[in-house]
Amino acid sequence: MVRLTGTHATFTRDAVSAWLEGLRDRDDRSDWAILRSDDGTHLGEVVLNDVDDDNLSAGFRIMLGSPRWFGSGYGTEATRAVLGHAFDTLGLHRVELEVFAFNPRAQRAYEKAGFVVEGRRRDALLWDGEWFDAIVMGCLSNVEA
Repeated sequence: MVRLTGTHATFTRDAVSAWLEGLRDRDDRSDWAILRSDDGTHLGEVVLNDVDDDNLSAGFRIMLGSPRWFGSGYGTEATRAVLGHAFDTLGLHRVELEVFAFNPRAQRAYEKAGFVVEGRRRDALLWDGEWFDAIVMGCLSNVEA
């Protein structure tokens, strides 16, 4: 999972707890757990971050906690729900993300939810001595998925 998100850092339980405690006072982001509806199993998280009220935009990220949840529609459902919240409830115009070029599965899922490839950040991630590009994608409020 850390490779898919490009996360080099490691986190202690105390650091994660402190981060979660601080979220309730933030107005520049919204974080949700992804739970399976039939039994409440925690599948991952989805986030709108860097909310920019002046430009009606935000960043997006999602993480499913295990490959066993990939390809089951959970990520697409969560993505569509958060985009609906971003556009219909918050009144945002644009939501954007980056996905690493070694993850075409995720890129296809984002496209299915309405994101469009807008560009490429070359050599954006150095992982185990190898450089990888980041694909920049965006979704606009006036575009139907």
